Amino acid sequence: MNYKKIILIFFICGFQSFAQTNRGWQNYSSLSNVSSAIVEADGIWAGTDGGAFSYSFKDSSFQTFTKTEGVNGSPITAIAKDSTGNIWIGSQNGKIDVYNPATKVFKNIFDIYNSERTEKRINSISIYGDTAFVSTSFGLSLVNTKTFAFYDTFFKLGNFASNIEVNFSYKKNNIIYAATNAGIAVQKAGTTNLVAPESWNNFSTANGLNSNTILKIGSYKDSVFVLTPVGFSIFTINAWQNFLTDFPDGHIQDFQTTSDSIFILSDWIVYYYTNGLKDRYSPIVYVNAAKMPYCRDGKFLLTFTNTTRLFDKNNSYSSFNLSPNGPSENKFFNMAVDQQNNLWVATGQDVGGVGFFKFNGTLWKTFDMNSFPFLSNAFHNVSIGSDNSIYFANWGSGFVRVKNDTTIQSFSVNNTPLIGTLAHPNFLVIADMKTDSRNNLWALNHDAADRKVLSVLTTDSTWYLFENLPDPTVDQYRKLLIDQYDTKWFTSSNPDKSGLYYFNENSTLSNSSDDRTGYVAGLNSNGVSCLALDKRGELWAGTNLGVNIISNPNAILSSSSSALKITSVFSLRQQAINCLAVDAINRKWVGTNQGLIVTSSDGTSLLETFDSKNSPLLADQIKSLAVDEKNGIVYAAVDGGLTAFYTTALAPNTSFTSIETSPSPFLIGGTASLLTIDGLIKDSDIKILSISGNLIREFSSPGGRIAFWDGKNDDGKFVNSGIYLIVAYDKEGNSVATGKVAIIRK
Repeated sequence: MNYKKIILIFFICGFQSFAQTNRGWQNYSSLSNVSSAIVEADGIWAGTDGGAFSYSFKDSSFQTFTKTEGVNGSPITAIAKDSTGNIWIGSQNGKIDVYNPATKVFKNIFDIYNSERTEKRINSISIYGDTAFVSTSFGLSLVNTKTFAFYDTFFKLGNFASNIEVNFSYKKNNIIYAATNAGIAVQKAGTTNLVAPESWNNFSTANGLNSNTILKIGSYKDSVFVLTPVGFSIFTINAWQNFLTDFPDGHIQDFQTTSDSIFILSDWIVYYYTNGLKDRYSPIVYVNAAKMPYCRDGKFLLTFTNTTRLFDKNNSYSSFNLSPNGPSENKFFNMAVDQQNNLWVATGQDVGGVGFFKFNGTLWKTFDMNSFPFLSNAFHNVSIGSDNSIYFANWGSGFVRVKNDTTIQSFSVNNTPLIGTLAHPNFLVIADMKTDSRNNLWALNHDAADRKVLSVLTTDSTWYLFENLPDPTVDQYRKLLIDQYDTKWFTSSNPDKSGLYYFNENSTLSNSSDDRTGYVAGLNSNGVSCLALDKRGELWAGTNLGVNIISNPNAILSSSSSALKITSVFSLRQQAINCLAVDAINRKWVGTNQGLIVTSSDGTSLLETFDSKNSPLLADQIKSLAVDEKNGIVYAAVDGGLTAFYTTALAPNTSFTSIETSPSPFLIGGTASLLTIDGLIKDSDIKILSISGNLIREFSSPGGRIAFWDGKNDDGKFVNSGIYLIVAYDKEGNSVATGKVAIIRK
């Protein structure tokens, strides 16, 4: 379904666009997996899965570049520097971003990205003179580094198939070399019309190459050589022959050249070759080293799975880590914000998990098996307890409880009455967990062998396991939510019995006779993917066919599920919903496969849609959401990273202290603008008064700490210049606060 990109939203004094109350955004991505890098006298530039970064040798500082800073492409697959100092950044999606470090301005080249080609990856960028040689998944493009215009693109390189992928390009003695998976294409001497296939010679294993897959090209003295998966081949007198064949099994990961030497990364050992002699350049074995983007003047750069290190041969091979602080990987499977406004991230289930993260707004910290005695890194779900304990559910090892970062307690089959699956009783999968109003911890035991899929750990460390759920044959429960009545709502992923269930023990854990449990019929679909409780106590259920609202979840306490009032959110009909979140003023943030949707508190109006084209989102499929109400931050996770949306939906103050307004003076009468009124309590009413006490305007706040005024009176006209009083008060008139603002009418 197509929605309008900008839909007007009614705030407190008329219609204003959501963008006017958006305070900005920021991307957070793992920058540890370096794909390409360049080293200069003053520092390093590197491209990674999550963006780019620079490192300064002068002050040891990092500068990161993601979509919010101007890098539109992701993941980064190539990086280069031209003669004017511009940094060229190529990406998997075909975008090229050119950064000028002097002006700090990006130029975006979207010609390849906007093309109709299916595969658009930039494999490498090599710059010679004023030309950037861009090797792509469909051919070789030449781009003017001064005007950013395309000279041409070569799709047919000799007899190779049209639109063949070019892995790397090289130029020597005015001859262009193109590395492909079918061999190497070489420009015929003296030819100028390189669009013509006959302008290229083709070389393959039939011509002496040890493999048709050419990974990289270089030159040693007067000869050109290539790297293939099985070693080196060198070009001599119109033929290719094996070169440097005495490496172990030919396992060469990368190489770099200088005027008289070749530096080779082979089987995690760095060698050098000079004038026919080969020896180890470093006595150290660099386990898991994948690439060597740089080797010169005694310094060499090696990339590993989760880091990049610069080694100094001249200083006893000392090294330092070149990964800026951030999440160790771009895995944000599930998220939650604690009472101190820290973001906690579960990274994935089964083999996809890499532990869990904590982000305090500045620094990221990783908790995994390398630093803590966990049995598994498969933490896939996170929940914040009533006492601010952090609970992480694990796919196979139970769960952990975190207090103050360092106090971590593990719960497994060894110290709980819970058992794992029928096939593997020690494999304990906790699907989800939440605390109730008494801080008891409830957990869903996914696929439990004894069918006791719902359990509770009380504050006095007593366990209760429940069997009298509505359908004893259902054993695959996934999502759990506890409402204000302590009713447990949970979803099932059993193929034949999927849907929404509920359970309430009536505050008597040991007495099953008064329990209420059942199945909810009447939803758009039984494929329930997520649950959320809003500020009015209404239960929102996301499905693969939109969203349903249960407005009276307390009905099951006195009757049955048939008494529930279930409505469908028309504005989200037919959408496949991945996740839901509620902000401080009860707006709903809805994650879909096509982007992020913001709706009004009741869902009747779409306020805004965000996707990878109109926002910093790195992809359209939203994986998880979390809200920091105090700071007005909505975190949205996709495969490529995390985007923080800074909104004006801040949690209201508990009491009035002072009313602050901005901007001051407030200029009105020209383009649309809003006065921000900050310092409100929940559901404040506001009056605007003239200095003589006349009522100018009266309205209600959206519900949070901030409200807005457009400078108009009750008749919709701009007020005159002057000083105006602002009076905010609660619904009962018991709490009052005042402020003032100077208005200048143009």
